[in-house]
Amino acid sequence: MIAKMRLRKRENLKLILGPVDSSQLTKHHIGADASWFEGLRLEREKKFINPSCWFLREIQYVQTDKCGRGIVSRSSDISKHLYVSSSLLLQGELESQGLPPCEGAVNLAGENLMNPLRWWNESYKKDLFSSRVDTTKALSRAIAASSSPPHSWVLVSGVACYKPSLTAQYTEDSEWTPFDLLSRLVKEWEAAALLPEDVAKTTKQVIIRPGAVLGRDGGAMKQMLLPFWLGLGGTLGSGRQPFPWIHVSDLAGIIVHALEPPADTPPSSSPQVFNGVAPALNTNYEFTKELGRVLGRPTILPVPGFVMNALLGSERAVVLTQGQKVIPKRTLESGFQYNYPDLTSALKEIVN
Repeated sequence: MIAKMRLRKRENLKLILGPVDSSQLTKHHIGADASWFEGLRLEREKKFINPSCWFLREIQYVQTDKCGRGIVSRSSDISKHLYVSSSLLLQGELESQGLPPCEGAVNLAGENLMNPLRWWNESYKKDLFSSRVDTTKALSRAIAASSSPPHSWVLVSGVACYKPSLTAQYTEDSEWTPFDLLSRLVKEWEAAALLPEDVAKTTKQVIIRPGAVLGRDGGAMKQMLLPFWLGLGGTLGSGRQPFPWIHVSDLAGIIVHALEPPADTPPSSSPQVFNGVAPALNTNYEFTKELGRVLGRPTILPVPGFVMNALLGSERAVVLTQGQKVIPKRTLESGFQYNYPDLTSALKEIVN
């Protein structure tokens, strides 16, 4: 569902839309956390942001400096200017009413892959696909049908398209074909975002493939911190598997970077792809030991792969027990500068 949002007394963000769970639409929740809707934007521009993940709640305030680089601060002043109406816009209504006027569109919607409260079954798998593919189709169709489409259209998908390997390295130029459930999901997801050629001539298409998103209050870290604090942390599986990751504020910065208007030359009919990962290449073992070191806790209790398979289902556990060496080649070439390019700086910021 998509909650309609308006900003009062702010020229640079006159309208933001984003789907939220209906249980979130309470005065308490909005008063405490509404500032994350300031999320991803460029100065004095309207953005259509379609999030249903924790990650935007983690980013309380994102703006751009003179160079257009994303900056994250902890200011909560923006919450005073947010108003959430009680009306909800369903996906079908988006298709029938069209996309509100905006200069950029971002889609981050999707059922949480690592939801510990959901058993790995066909119903869950169906939700993983529909929550990503269907919402992306709805947004891309709305963009295509708009009389004034946005100049930038950004989809955030994932690195599951790259086949796990201990040795292979993947850049945005690496060719790939689906090989399992999650890679098929990424294939359908990204295909759903493609715009017709006539629209792609004026709207820049960008796909960002993030690794594990590390932040204080959500994603992978939310479930890891407590056991690590208690000294119960350890490697997953062999620990040798690559662990592509990115700090949440750097992912926000890449999205802001991707939302910049296209250059004077017309956009390509094919999407630009950015690997949303840190430039550091790490294994699960290295991540585990560094998190333990930053916390000052031992990490001596490994979790065998068969236990992960039993708890999560083998198709889902592969995200944790296997991995890929993903290189952000095009991200770096585009001029983006990371705030947290290495594990030590990222984990210290999160823990402290």
